[in-house]
Amino acid sequence: MAARAGKKHLITYISAGMPVLKYIISLLCLLVLFSCSVQKQAGAIAKRDLLDDEALASAHTGIAIYDPASARYLYDFQGSRYFTPASNTKIFTCYAAMKYLKHILTGMRYYENDTAIYLVPTGDPSLLHAAFPNQPVIRFLQQQQKQMYITDLNFREEPLGEGWSWDDYNEPYMAERNALPVYGNMITWVQEEIKSAENSAEKSASVYSDPEINWKVRFDADPRAAVFNVKRDRNENIFHITEGKERYKKMSVPFVVNGIRSALELLADTVRKTIRFADHFTVPNPKPQAIWSQPTDSLLKPMMYRSDNFFAEQLLLMVSEQQLGVMNNGLIIGTILKTDLKDLPQPPAWVDGSGLSRYNLFSPRDFITVLDKMRAEFGMNRIRGLFPTGGQGTLSGYYVRDSGYIYAKTGSLSGVATISGYLYTKKNRLLIFSVMVNNHLSGTAAIRKKVERFVKDIREKF
Repeated sequence: MAARAGKKHLITYISAGMPVLKYIISLLCLLVLFSCSVQKQAGAIAKRDLLDDEALASAHTGIAIYDPASARYLYDFQGSRYFTPASNTKIFTCYAAMKYLKHILTGMRYYENDTAIYLVPTGDPSLLHAAFPNQPVIRFLQQQQKQMYITDLNFREEPLGEGWSWDDYNEPYMAERNALPVYGNMITWVQEEIKSAENSAEKSASVYSDPEINWKVRFDADPRAAVFNVKRDRNENIFHITEGKERYKKMSVPFVVNGIRSALELLADTVRKTIRFADHFTVPNPKPQAIWSQPTDSLLKPMMYRSDNFFAEQLLLMVSEQQLGVMNNGLIIGTILKTDLKDLPQPPAWVDGSGLSRYNLFSPRDFITVLDKMRAEFGMNRIRGLFPTGGQGTLSGYYVRDSGYIYAKTGSLSGVATISGYLYTKKNRLLIFSVMVNNHLSGTAAIRKKVERFVKDIREKF
């Protein structure tokens, strides 16, 4: 009898639970239907604005739109495929710098004994950079009375990255990397018109460099030249200057770093003290002291706003130096991918900090994942201070109307146009998105306009 009573009680319990079970099933069905409806609506917008467009018909396109509140993808088209990201790579560099670097950068480390100071550079790109008038490291060096020694044994990288276009070595967006960057590792050449002191009608051109250099300069006479130009030899600091017809013109050209030897030459006039290069030295105590430099975000913001390749490269090297004691992209990238980014949906081929390399390969879902981590770990307030919004930085001329709803990073190479970031919809819903276009033959501006239309339509609809 007891067994029968227990059985009856169980049947009654299940019967009573049936309405709840039916409700749960109905709710799940509604959620599935809603999700399918959202996917369908977003897919229709993508098809109309992008996928059916003649300019993108033969291109390789990936789209991912994610809702962090529900932890669901609203739309995914080839989101797990690999793409060349160009400067979208800086999003990963930004995450690494926010994660591992302190709020103030370490500009230099040093050891000290009774007679000498031993300097260890950290790769800080703000040293003597024109954008940073406050120079704590320079002040420290100027104040020292002891003999100073410096080494770059912690630099285990090449000046130019794997997969960079070698013939762009003269371009300002491809400055060389090293342990002790100065002046952004660039020489700025200026041509300006000057008047004769004796006869104001007489004018001539004057060419000078900032900073001043003692390296070889050759003037290439070309009476047909209309444009001022400076061309550096591929492997030496020999600069060929062609005067132009402009009244004022300036041009920045990367110099050959020669490890840190070029930097030490350029530092001499500013520091006014001799800093001797050492292949190695024995430190007097195991723990160095730090010279603090600039707020980290004061470099991250221009890196993201103007897509500064040099800042990106050096900041990733600074992360490597901070975490591993040496500056090496392969080592720090491998470490990050095995730890904090081990849950990326598609393990990327990540080779540099800037995205200059054609060897970089990421999926749209990879960018969704790291952007969601940034949101969760650092908060949108800090992110909004670093990522450009409509009409600013690399988004200048785009998303201008009703600006302040998008915070994103673009990427461009020949045949590559990407954008990934955060989108606030008209309903104030935060979405994370990534649109990656590879192998297109249209102009980048034309592709960006089409992507802009798509993002704006998503904002209106959701």
